Amino acid sequence: MSKSLTLILGGRRAGKSTYAQQLAERGARVLFVATAEAGDADMAARIRRHQSDRPAGWDTLEEPLDLVEVLRPVVGEYDTVLLDCLTLWVSNLMHAEGERDVLSEAGRLLELYRAQEASWILVSNEVGLGIVPMTQLGRDYADRLGRVNQLVASAADEVWFVAAGLPLNLKALSRDSSPSR
Repeated sequence: MSKSLTLILGGRRAGKSTYAQQLAERGARVLFVATAEAGDADMAARIRRHQSDRPAGWDTLEEPLDLVEVLRPVVGEYDTVLLDCLTLWVSNLMHAEGERDVLSEAGRLLELYRAQEASWILVSNEVGLGIVPMTQLGRDYADRLGRVNQLVASAADEVWFVAAGLPLNLKALSRDSSPSR
């Protein structure tokens, strides 16, 4: 498998993680990077469900904030990195003490991808399709995640949108539907 960067987008419970895992199963040495923290019983149950869905041979790294620092020393040991998900990572960064510059952190993550040889699969929610959030924090979050998704999508070799478990290749559609002049 040659090195590639793949972004998988979609709504809640759309099948993003399942599709990402199917893609990652092509790799021989897979590192699953989890950004979730069990803040309540529902999230703890989701984390357990995701853990049980993963193949036993995959390694797992759990890191809610410092992805670049934690990944840098180990990423060379793998041919595939599956990061699930950017959505929670952006939220974690925004709520961290001394709030971090989300776009700069995403840029650093992409720099790390470029500096090594593994294929990466990044999962993120598309939160810009619903109603405008009522709170300023909600609007800021949707804006920042949208910008991170755009940044990653522009660097990605493939971008997939998953709805109702069905993947749609956005990069291929984008190339096929360039504006006519």
